[in-house]
Amino acid sequence: MAVMEQIRRQIPFEEFDYQTLLNCLRDYSRPRDKVSDLLKSRAIIRVKKGLYIFGPEFSRGPYSRELLANLIYGPSYVSLDYALGYYGLIPERVETMTSVTCGKNRTFSTPVGRFTYWAVPLPYYRLGIDLVRLDERRSFLLATREKALADKIFRDRGSAIGTRSELKTYLLDNLRIDPGELSRLDIDRLQKISQYCRSRRVRLLVPFLLKQKAAPS
Repeated sequence: MAVMEQIRRQIPFEEFDYQTLLNCLRDYSRPRDKVSDLLKSRAIIRVKKGLYIFGPEFSRGPYSRELLANLIYGPSYVSLDYALGYYGLIPERVETMTSVTCGKNRTFSTPVGRFTYWAVPLPYYRLGIDLVRLDERRSFLLATREKALADKIFRDRGSAIGTRSELKTYLLDNLRIDPGELSRLDIDRLQKISQYCRSRRVRLLVPFLLKQKAAPS
């Protein structure tokens, strides 16, 4: 398909937006009709309105679900269960792409999976975010290990976490986090995060981890 060869020459990545696609089709008299044809043939796949990936026939490699999560709804950063799995803090493979936003709670079911967004206050949102570079032109926002854990505890309001003992049970038994991984968390980062968090259970993290570090091995 000549048009797809032309598009692939101009778009080196797997994720792209509508304006980028139109720029590739600017020599066509009816570029919007051409976009419709490409969607029908599944040469390209619409993730959501204005956001696309290449179909299997024209894909050159895996697309970034983390980058798509940032682009589908923002401002947002990848966090919670997916980020904990990304860092290897929890053993389960997480299929749903979980993010935190300073906007509104949202959920999107797309051809490439389910994306959820949990809203938090802006002062808390701003803390503990890393920029992960995929290459020279693409990057996505990801919670630090400490922020991802704080977000999870903050979000999981159905669990009883009112004491350090209950927090220990939650971390080691419910989430099944290895104690060695907990010992590598940055206490100073968690201290700053807890100062901006409205959750008492998150504030339990710092004294709990300090006690764990002080305990004889």
